[in-house]
Amino acid sequence: MRHATTNGDARVWHVSDDLAARYAEGVLPEPEAWSLEKHVEGCGGCAATVSEAVRGTAAGPVLAEIRDAVLASLPAPAPAAPAARRPRRHVPHRFARLLWAAGPAVRGAWLPAVLVVAAGALALAYGTGYPGVRALLLAVAPVVPVAGVALSYGPHADPLHEVAAATPGGGLRLALTRTVAVLAVSLPLLTLTGLLLPASGAPAAAAWLLPGLALALGSLALASFVGCRTAALLTGGGWLLAVLGPVPAASSGGAAGARLAEQLSRCLDGVGAQSAWATAAVLSAVLVTARRPVYDRPLGR
Repeated sequence: MRHATTNGDARVWHVSDDLAARYAEGVLPEPEAWSLEKHVEGCGGCAATVSEAVRGTAAGPVLAEIRDAVLASLPAPAPAAPAARRPRRHVPHRFARLLWAAGPAVRGAWLPAVLVVAAGALALAYGTGYPGVRALLLAVAPVVPVAGVALSYGPHADPLHEVAAATPGGGLRLALTRTVAVLAVSLPLLTLTGLLLPASGAPAAAAWLLPGLALALGSLALASFVGCRTAALLTGGGWLLAVLGPVPAASSGGAAGARLAEQLSRCLDGVGAQSAWATAAVLSAVLVTARRPVYDRPLGR
């Protein structure tokens, strides 16, 4: 299947001609194909072996035509600056890869929006004395990671989504990486903001953590059926409808804040409520795992 070479005590595995031929013919089992694709990302020799095997198939001429068309469409490179005047630039390759993996949400408009939500809650509480700001923040907070997940993965997030979904580093692995990045930003930031706000009868500042995790995983699982944006609309909209729906629109600020805090207490406070959210998070994670093959194909919008 593969052949090994030894360099001192290290054993380095490489792609054999037979393995490359089976991959080019499309008969290699999926796990072995993923392993091969991951290996050739960093091994030029094996990449050349696989490329030559693919060129020998019926798809070879078609791929060659596509390659020539892509190269022909590229603009001509600008003249290089003289060596003496060319500035030396240190490109942070690892940071760039990490930023790309984190997804459009973390490096785009979503992150400033989260900061605006946090700063706006503090300004509303201490600048205007508006009652029930923590309850309002707890009502909005679980939707924030859901929105981040929706913006992080799918055709709208990556121009090359179809290609990325088929790579070993794409698919569910990429979706989970971006979900973790969204949660790593939103969970501590909004929880810290909640701690700085007056309680005013609202649940604890960290009471939304399990619901936020469950809704994010639920949105990710539902996306495998209906697409990222529709899934975010269903999960985030369902949450907002559940907590904001019972609050009368005509209520005064204090009455609305008290009613919202009461409704949030039903949804968030107590061992029963938190256990239900933990169960929902686990079930969503199981469903995401079961639906893993779907992420190897482009998801709908």
